[in-house]
Amino acid sequence: MPSTQPRPEHPRPQFVRPHWLNLNGEWQFEADKSDSGLERGLAERELERRITVPFAPESELSGIEDVDYQEAVWYRTTVTIPADWTGNDAVLHFQAVDHDATVWVNGVEVVRHRGGFTPFSASLAGVAGPGEEALIVVRARDSKSGAQARGKQSTLYFNRDCHYTRTTGIWQTVWLEAVPSVHLGRPRITPDVAGSAFHLAVPVSANKPGWKVRAVLSDSDGEVVAAEVRADLDLAPRLVLAVPADRVRLWDTTDPHLYDVRLELLDAEGAVVDQAASYAGLRSVSINGQAVLINGKHVFQRLVLDQGYWAESLMTAPSEEALVADIELSLAAGFNGARLHQKVFEERFLYHADRLGYLVWGEFGDWGAGVGDTNDNNQQPTASFVTQWLEAVERDYSHPSIVGWCPLNETHQLLHDRITQLDDVTRAMFLATKAADTSRPVLDASGYSHRVPETDIWDSHNYEQDPVEFGKQMAGLADGAPYGNTGGSDDRPISQPYNGQPYFCSEFGGIWWNPEAVQLAGTDRAESWGYGQRVKDEAEFYDRFTGLVDVLLDDPRMFGYCYTQLTDVFQEENGIYRFDRTSKLDVERIRKVQVRTAAFEQQG
Repeated sequence: MPSTQPRPEHPRPQFVRPHWLNLNGEWQFEADKSDSGLERGLAERELERRITVPFAPESELSGIEDVDYQEAVWYRTTVTIPADWTGNDAVLHFQAVDHDATVWVNGVEVVRHRGGFTPFSASLAGVAGPGEEALIVVRARDSKSGAQARGKQSTLYFNRDCHYTRTTGIWQTVWLEAVPSVHLGRPRITPDVAGSAFHLAVPVSANKPGWKVRAVLSDSDGEVVAAEVRADLDLAPRLVLAVPADRVRLWDTTDPHLYDVRLELLDAEGAVVDQAASYAGLRSVSINGQAVLINGKHVFQRLVLDQGYWAESLMTAPSEEALVADIELSLAAGFNGARLHQKVFEERFLYHADRLGYLVWGEFGDWGAGVGDTNDNNQQPTASFVTQWLEAVERDYSHPSIVGWCPLNETHQLLHDRITQLDDVTRAMFLATKAADTSRPVLDASGYSHRVPETDIWDSHNYEQDPVEFGKQMAGLADGAPYGNTGGSDDRPISQPYNGQPYFCSEFGGIWWNPEAVQLAGTDRAESWGYGQRVKDEAEFYDRFTGLVDVLLDDPRMFGYCYTQLTDVFQEENGIYRFDRTSKLDVERIRKVQVRTAAFEQQG
């Protein structure tokens, strides 16, 4: 019988223990618009309303649908920890709460967390154990002012342009997990295509004499290889799973093969103390001159900008099927991947990208840093941007579908002779990413302000709508002078000079087309918004789309592109599909334009 619980699936598919409990469903809820709830006793009393978790209170599916500013919101629920978890600690997980969260259990503060996109957890040991009740109270603060990583959430009351309805509070799954007091941490799984192996670093919570970590790699034919290592010497024991030649199968867009990985923590007598299921893909990313290669091959990255919004549920996918459908819609239109734009997508999306062979760039919802009042000091990201981004990289490190990292987007700020906060934070995010992951390229900032001269990738955003003019602007790559975003009408520089890196146009198109609103004046953007002049009919859309795409497919130095965008989002009507995911274009025609062999791919 199908579950009626919202979003019942395991939210962390790359590290699954056998015993867990999904807490999504009806919780008590109360808005706290002046953030005075702690003084007014909201942490101790029943709350006034009911909400459906994990949907944000601004959304229809939450049952609240209040789109006004929410300075703070409160949640409350009671759960009985399963009695058969005896011998384990209950760990409470929040996959994402926007933005500053404090959690109390049975009146005890158990965790605080800042950041609306990344998970956090709290052990309930000593607070609530197996067979006992846990009263969970959550306060989430979400100020509308100040530097804060918001992504596309509007800071005005109304949606406008490419800014959308806000998300406050819990917006991803809440769950409990049975975890032994001495346990495994989430592994880092690094594929080694050249060595036909996987390298695993598996943290352990304590180094017990005589204990071991064991890993078993399997495919559809059974066990491929196993490895075992002492767990009493290193904080994160390391194992190598060398794949025999006859069992090597690479992960790529045409054959997204995944191996199963079983992890076990063994005590001194060899008994299994902790275990978890994972998976891995054998895939490499490398750079040769201006080429970004996948498994050593010239794979042209036909990416689409995916905002990850739904009308009824905002940043939360309404269902597991909706996550899968977005990838399938993109593939049907001829794309082979996406920029996951201005949010850290739920990990279930990455799981489906892994199994469907869908290339993605891991990104961050950095919009909200622009709070300055001058063009040379308008971006003021805080240290919190770095900490949140590192949490995202750590969460998603082992997903083979991720082929690059991009911590910032469109941080438009003029260059001058002072080192600014933007310079410091951009370099911090770049260096932190490089330190955390040596296996993938890092793009310091997508479009606009490249502040790190040694960034692995260089790019630009270009929404020129005339294919002829677009071609002229993009032609400079052949001479080592590619198109770059500048500081406006005076063309003052906002980026460090291009230094020969691999280059792609990471935003283009955005063709404004709403077949139901063709009577609107071309300059009326209140209810319908897009880039440039709206096409007058569908035929003009195809002509413009083909012309723009051809410019990039025909450039042998261009390793990919990213078209804006997969779906309409509220008033922004430049998607391949409508906001409700129905077709507004001939998708097969769109696909045929994109899938012809790119000049980049003809090189091998």
